[in-house]
Amino acid sequence: MKIQYEDKEDILYIEFSKEAIVKDVSYGWNINIGYASNGIAEITVLDAKANGYWPLENAKDLPLAA
Repeated sequence: MKIQYEDKEDILYIEFSKEAIVKDVSYGWNINIGYASNGIAEITVLDAKANGYWPLENAKDLPLAA
C-alpha cells in the first residue's frame, strides 16, 4: 500500500496494488477508483484536504509497506 498526497494540487493517491488497471470508475466528480482484474488497485481523490479526506486520522495505524 502506498499513500501519496500532492499538496499543491490537493490530490490524494492511494495505491493498493501495482496490477494493471483494467477499468476506471468515477464516483462523483472528485473520486476515481482504478480496478485491476482482482479488485481495487488505486483510489484518487481530488480536493482531498478541502473535502476532509486528508490528513488521514488513522495514518499512524496503517502499514508502511504492503
